[in-house]
Amino acid sequence: MLNGNSYDVIIVGAGPTGLSAAVSLKKIGIINILVVERESIGGGTVRHCGHRSFGLFDFWRLLTGANYAKKLREDAEKYNVNVQTKVTVTEYMPNGVLSFVSPEEAGTITGKRVLITTGLRETPRSARLTSGQRPLGVMTTAAFQSMLYLEDKLPCRRPVIIGSEIVSFSALMTAKHFKMKSAAMVEKNSNMTFLPWMFNKIISLFVVPLYLGSKVIDIIGEQRVEAIVIEDTKGIQTKVLCDAVVFTGEFVSNSTLVRTSHLEINHTTTSPQIDKNGRCSDPNYYAAGNVLMPFKTGGKCWRLGRKIGKVIANDLNFS
Repeated sequence: MLNGNSYDVIIVGAGPTGLSAAVSLKKIGIINILVVERESIGGGTVRHCGHRSFGLFDFWRLLTGANYAKKLREDAEKYNVNVQTKVTVTEYMPNGVLSFVSPEEAGTITGKRVLITTGLRETPRSARLTSGQRPLGVMTTAAFQSMLYLEDKLPCRRPVIIGSEIVSFSALMTAKHFKMKSAAMVEKNSNMTFLPWMFNKIISLFVVPLYLGSKVIDIIGEQRVEAIVIEDTKGIQTKVLCDAVVFTGEFVSNSTLVRTSHLEINHTTTSPQIDKNGRCSDPNYYAAGNVLMPFKTGGKCWRLGRKIGKVIANDLNFS
C-alpha cells in the first residue's frame, strides 16, 4: 500500500525518461525511490512501435519499440526500482505531496523530490476542429499502433495519414508492416514537417499519394470511415476513399495536472516552467523529457533521464 508513504524521490511516469532517471538514481545510491505509472505496464508510448529504430545509442543494438520498452523495464528490475503501475496522480501539492488513486486505494504520498516525466500526446480530431460525420476509424497514431501491436486488432486496411512529422512516418511504417495500403498522406503546410529534403523521397518508396498544402474538411461514413474530403490552398477539393483516418503529431505537453497546480507554466509550450537544471518553480519538483516539449525520441528521453537523475542526486547531496 502506498497511502501515507514518504520517499526520497517520486517519479511520475514510467517511460524512457522516468525509468532511466530511476536507474541513474539507484546507481548513485538513492534507494528510496518510487515510480508511478497510470498504465498497466511501463515503457511509455514507444512500446506501441513495432519497427526497429530504438536502442542503438542506449543499448548498442537496434530494437523494436516494444523490445526497447522491455529492456527499459528489465533495467529497472535489475536495480530493484519500485515501479507501481495503474497508479494515477491526481494533484501536485506544495512540499512534494501528491494525491493519487489506484484500483486498490486512494491517498497521498510525499517525496523529498518529485520528477514529472508524463510525456506528451497527439492532438486528436476534436481539438483540430475537423468537421464531418463521427464514424469508427478515426484515431491518433498511438491508438492505431496500440490496437495493432498491443491488442492484436486490425483496425483498418486503407488508412489516410494526416500530418508529416516523424511520428507520421512511424504510422506509415506500421501500415506497411501489416500489409495495409495507405490511401494518402495529407499535410496542411506547403512542405513536409520532418526533413522535407528527405521525406519526399521516402514517401515515394511507399507509393503513397502526397497532398501538401491541404487540409481535411470532411470525414464521410455512417458506421465506418468511407472517405475524406481535402481542400488545397486554391480551394480545390479532392475526395479520397479510405477506411480510417490517422491523425498524427501536433504534440502537446501532457501537463494538465501542472496547469491546475501551484507550479508555474511556460505559456509557449504549456509545459512546467523550469530553470537550467530542470527544476520547477517549487524547488521540490523537477521535470524532464517530452513533457517539456518539443518532441524528443525515446533515446533522447533516455539520455535526459540519466542526466536529470544525476542532478537530483546532487541536489539531495548524493554523489
